[in-house]
Amino acid sequence: MNNIKEYTLAIYSENRAGIMSRIISNITKRHINIDTLSVSKSSIPNIHRFTIVINVTENRVRKLVAQIDKQVDILKAFYYDNSEIVYQEIALYKVPAQSFFKSNTSELLVRKHNARILEIEEEYIVIEKTGHESETEALFEALQSIGVYEFVRSGRVAIVKPMERLNTYLSQMEKLYEDV
Repeated sequence: MNNIKEYTLAIYSENRAGIMSRIISNITKRHINIDTLSVSKSSIPNIHRFTIVINVTENRVRKLVAQIDKQVDILKAFYYDNSEIVYQEIALYKVPAQSFFKSNTSELLVRKHNARILEIEEEYIVIEKTGHESETEALFEALQSIGVYEFVRSGRVAIVKPMERLNTYLSQMEKLYEDV
């Protein structure tokens, strides 16, 4: 049975040139589409974290993570379903300033969607919204009535609900090397 689900990959590596290309190549050669991708420092010094969202079966994600894990310079790769993580995205919207001055519709939309105004200029206003994709998309749809000059949404950022597996993994590896 084809139970395609959304999975979030958490891939840890040192910050080396070419790693992102190899990770993406591993995913795309399997004809898997990347929905979002973000990279940042992790909680461990000198270690970076790739957070990638894909939609596949659990069998395919398991095989993909095993292949990524084998890559040189990859410390560890994990996958999670949405119930195992806390996640958000950030979206920015540039809308006409006139829409705020002519009526209170724009202000009401900002309040209704728990967004905030970041910048007010003569020609435009920049609005920020954090939330799940459905929430940032809902505000985008609502703002269409007043006009949207620009819209951008980040990739997913996620924290794992169980304690960070990488710390456990690295502790185990450290103990293993101490015994040798």
